[in-house]
Amino acid sequence: MKKPERIATDRAPASIGPYSQAMATETMVFASGQIALDPKTGSMVGTSAAEQTDQALENLAAILDAAGTGLDRVVKTTIFLVDMNDFGAVNERYAAHFGDHRPARATIAVAALPKGALVEIEATAVR
Repeated sequence: MKKPERIATDRAPASIGPYSQAMATETMVFASGQIALDPKTGSMVGTSAAEQTDQALENLAAILDAAGTGLDRVVKTTIFLVDMNDFGAVNERYAAHFGDHRPARATIAVAALPKGALVEIEATAVR
């Protein structure tokens, strides 16, 4: 088996810690959690969890594309929410991005996220 490949793209925010945007094997991609950072400016996009979900998923899509896959090949996601009262609004935006594709998913309430984000989403996809 080949060594896992580090995935990096400037179409998603650069890592803000000692981790990769994603790591990939020959058949799988493991994307790090994405928050709503604009990849060009590094600024937070959106003031609501719904708006931030859109940007987080756009960032994930860019990373998956750089790895040769896409949202339609995601098998598992984890959503981290600061406020579970945002669950419905986040669900609506999530569904809009995934369409009829329904990856397995967990949603976890957390006390805080980096840079004051309201939502963070990570994904595992087939390559």
